[in-house]
Amino acid sequence: MHLSDAMMTDLNTLATWLAQDDMPGLTHINPDGLILAGHAVLPNILGALALAQSINIPVLLSGGIGHSTALLQTAMAKNPLTTTIDTAGMCEAEMLSAIAGRVFGMADAQILMEPRSRNCGENADFSSELLRDGQRTWRNIILVQDPLMQRRTVETFMFHWRKKGMPCRFISWPVFVPYLVRIGDVPVIMGGQLPGIWDIERYIAMMLGELRRLNDDSNGYGPSGAGFIGHVDLPDKVMMAGERLTAHGLCWRS
Repeated sequence: MHLSDAMMTDLNTLATWLAQDDMPGLTHINPDGLILAGHAVLPNILGALALAQSINIPVLLSGGIGHSTALLQTAMAKNPLTTTIDTAGMCEAEMLSAIAGRVFGMADAQILMEPRSRNCGENADFSSELLRDGQRTWRNIILVQDPLMQRRTVETFMFHWRKKGMPCRFISWPVFVPYLVRIGDVPVIMGGQLPGIWDIERYIAMMLGELRRLNDDSNGYGPSGAGFIGHVDLPDKVMMAGERLTAHGLCWRS
């Protein structure tokens, strides 16, 4: 795939905005727990679990069988840290739990599993139900998802938890913010230099798909469209970057 320097700049603009990172603006946090929503970007998953293990906070692992399940199995098979884990028949939450236990030595008591959700909305709904049913009050939560889905995930959790009357502060953390650099003649995704990140086609398609979902029009997920999230203001530079990329024929993921 040929990408001009201008196209790479536009893709980096989208990635920086989508991978919402609240951590740099904070000097002190006291999280009750970390919610890790299932996806297939293994450096992100490893970073999230490493943080939870190092500061000894509980983790809620959310993910059933969905779009990323087979991709996560493939990523784990290729990564030397996880290649010995047999993922056959596992849902995403079970795979994440196996990583937490086998790679990071986290105890079962530190891990909550939500194994039913198939999409972002169900991640939000079923996670809140799990905490409520277990009489756990989490008011400050580090929220982690595929970096390219991070902004929409935060918007989705805030929208669904607000409707349920569950006040919470979500601290968005993508673990790393990806960006493209041309090395020789090849555009390379930087930021998470371990096996288990996107290929370039999926990377681009996911970004453009997220932009479409977050745009509050009849095709988006906001009040003017599907109603899955609240209204989101897209910065002009982000909208213009997306429009230029689609004008070049790049396509979004459904």
